[in-house]
Amino acid sequence: MPSLFPLLESSLSELNLAEKPIADLDRLIRRHIDEGRYPAAQIAIARHGRLALSRTYGQARAGVPASAETMFLLFSQTKVLTTAAVWSLVEEGALSFSDRVADHLPEFAAHGKDEITLFEVATHQAGYPSADVTRETWTDHALMRRQVCDFRPEWPAGSRLHYHPRAAHLTLAMVIEAVTGRDYREVIRERVIAPLGVGDELYVGVPPDAQRRCADTLGPAGEPPRDNSAEMRAAGLPSGGGFGTARAMAAFYQMLLHGGKLGAVRLFSPRLVQFVTRDWTGDRPDGAMTGIPMHRGLGPHLRGNSSRIRGLGLMAHPNTFGHGGAGTSYSWADPDSGVSFSYLTNFVQPDPWHSARLDRISNLVHAAIE
Repeated sequence: MPSLFPLLESSLSELNLAEKPIADLDRLIRRHIDEGRYPAAQIAIARHGRLALSRTYGQARAGVPASAETMFLLFSQTKVLTTAAVWSLVEEGALSFSDRVADHLPEFAAHGKDEITLFEVATHQAGYPSADVTRETWTDHALMRRQVCDFRPEWPAGSRLHYHPRAAHLTLAMVIEAVTGRDYREVIRERVIAPLGVGDELYVGVPPDAQRRCADTLGPAGEPPRDNSAEMRAAGLPSGGGFGTARAMAAFYQMLLHGGKLGAVRLFSPRLVQFVTRDWTGDRPDGAMTGIPMHRGLGPHLRGNSSRIRGLGLMAHPNTFGHGGAGTSYSWADPDSGVSFSYLTNFVQPDPWHSARLDRISNLVHAAIE
């Protein structure tokens, strides 16, 4: 690992985090692995710009123990990294969330999509949640742009809040490429990941020489096998193809907790961070999340005050924000305490067990906050 990681190492006690809940968290994760719930996991807890704890458990792949260098598939946690590249373009004046997608991708106006805004896309209100691209687009972004622009609405934009698993951030990626003239993966790396100082631990598009550090992702018996190919890892799909370590994700969220700055590096202004972590959708139910209000920001989502939530922990402060990955993981930040937390695994668990374990995992971290 590089020596200049942006979070200085500290300890639970120095950062006023109680030892017992974290010991309970450690036992819970070890029990899950012993029960065969998932092969490997990685956690990181940070506070006030320092790393309190980083631990790795289990097997990255058959016969290969996971280590501190192991990177896990982030699934939809990648969405926040993609949106962060959009934030940087907004701060430059190259974009506004009030822009229409068609202002930057004129062909996107096809099929009546001419008035859809970046705000509607980023908050999962664009109206085409089922849209996707083919595997051929992974290495042909001109084709990806054509397929994205040909997405067909399923209902009028703004009329429903409904999670877009892939379509929204494929759209944002093509806007990034249209505005910068560069591959969105390069833009995310150069504007977000590298300046943060986590370039060796966080990738949207993993280069060949780093792929040996990627954990294999597995799923339940009887389901199609997960794609662990070199092609998938290199593709870096903007909706769910990133790879990273838990401590890199904890550092990303520490940066947001510090108003867009970590150490001497400022990525975003405090006002931008306040804007993108605002609850823009309130208690409106998300049709893809069994009617749970997701309290969408422009990238992450918030805890809010709902009795039913996903991933952030029922005990979380209402302003806690973050994002999860399908059946595997969650990372979040709590502005009230200054704590960020990342929990990554390499097995796609279906609900209800997935959401139930996330609540227990996150609540133990919240219980440690003093």
